[in-house]
Amino acid sequence: MNGQEADTEASGKAIPDEPLIRHLRGSIRHAARVLAVLMVLVIWWGVADVVYVLYSRVSVHPYYLLEISDILATFGAFMAVLIAIEVFVNIVSYLQEDGLHLDIVLATAYMAVLRKIVILDYKEISPDYVYATAALALALSVGYWLTRSLHPIPARPPGQ
Repeated sequence: MNGQEADTEASGKAIPDEPLIRHLRGSIRHAARVLAVLMVLVIWWGVADVVYVLYSRVSVHPYYLLEISDILATFGAFMAVLIAIEVFVNIVSYLQEDGLHLDIVLATAYMAVLRKIVILDYKEISPDYVYATAALALALSVGYWLTRSLHPIPARPPGQ
């Protein structure tokens, strides 16, 4: 390694890649593109599932009435789609900026934990499980808050 490469490595700037590494990174980017397309399909499949869940719940006697279990099932289906959208945002972020944003990853994990909290059957689980889930939700929310407060996102001009 010559002096200039050592300087760029020490400063944290990009070091010129060898052809194999460039090829491998390109391959990973293509894989991420395929994952993005598949995630869009999963999102639309999830939307269809939400429609199906709602239709199946309101089309049985008594018509157009939902019980609390029906509402929770619908919320779970909605939140699953929102989690899929967050995963898609993670993939797009990776493709656009060649890396993941910690705040987006934490928000996705937080959404998944909140979905679990919404659909939990508290009659069937132990108090330890509830405490552990609460601790996880608290840890993710504190981590998200710390990430956002240490690395604030600049405000966009109006109209964008």
